[in-house]
Amino acid sequence: MTEPLLTVSGLKKYYEVRKGIWDRFRRKEEIVKAVDDISFSVYSGETFGLVGESGCGKSTTGRALLRLIEPSAGQIHFDGVELTGLGEEDLRKKRRDMQIVFQDPYSSLDPRHSVGQILEEPLKVHRMGEAAARKARVEELMDVVGLSYAHIRRYPHQFSGGQRQRIGIARALALQPKLMLLDEPVSALDVSIQSQVVNLLQDLQEQFGLTYIFIAHDLSVVKHICDRVAVMYLGRIVELADKNSLFGNPQHPYTQALLSSVPDADPFVKKERLVLTGEVPSPSNAPAGCAFHTRCPHVMRVCHEVRPALTERGNGHFSACHLYDQN
Repeated sequence: MTEPLLTVSGLKKYYEVRKGIWDRFRRKEEIVKAVDDISFSVYSGETFGLVGESGCGKSTTGRALLRLIEPSAGQIHFDGVELTGLGEEDLRKKRRDMQIVFQDPYSSLDPRHSVGQILEEPLKVHRMGEAAARKARVEELMDVVGLSYAHIRRYPHQFSGGQRQRIGIARALALQPKLMLLDEPVSALDVSIQSQVVNLLQDLQEQFGLTYIFIAHDLSVVKHICDRVAVMYLGRIVELADKNSLFGNPQHPYTQALLSSVPDADPFVKKERLVLTGEVPSPSNAPAGCAFHTRCPHVMRVCHEVRPALTERGNGHFSACHLYDQN
């Protein structure tokens, strides 16, 4: 297999919680472990999925990868460069190769700028081309994402949700990146529009040789678009595999419960539902050992004491569960 485009090692993002003025005098500060020591690789041309419940840390992971928020620890190697060691100017230059599409297609666009200004702004920031070349590039981007150039002077509020997300995708494409982070890019859209945007993303990937990190909680979309999938729970990766292996043979009890909740298109298919009991623990007070043991139907004594490592179980299928450990 070729060298990965992105390699993440021991990534952590912790937040200090301060509830009031007296917290500064506390000796022991409360720490929220939003991302707690995760490692994975993403290969050129693939779509790598990050899934999990709300609050599991998947969006925080994505933003930390691009250093939109600073990681607390860990290393991020992108295209042969260690990102965590880059200064502000070097990081700005490297961001040409890695762009993001946000979840909300309205709040991520400046309402004071027309679509033409929005698409031209990245080119100005990175000093790419003269005015005529930038105008031609904007026209090309509008066409690539299926928008009419006649609407270039319109403002974001004059577009539908799907059209606004196309503008966000066009803006991310402006600098011809190698990697695009898609942070739940279709979750705010109607179902009929979701399929159009997903198909657009797949067409763009084939056309420009893009690599995607696709963050989502809709497993049906993930199964359609992703090549490999990592499942997160409470800031940790509990399972990682190619999509066929993950959906066909989920190993971690949390992954099994997630997949059992996906409705089947055939109403006559009877599907056994695995219902988890209990609440998701707070990331500021995660359980010792396996973080999932408070809700796991197969919990053992070792789960309370030892944190399971993300271990390969064969054919590139990794899981962090004591059920599969060798005695």
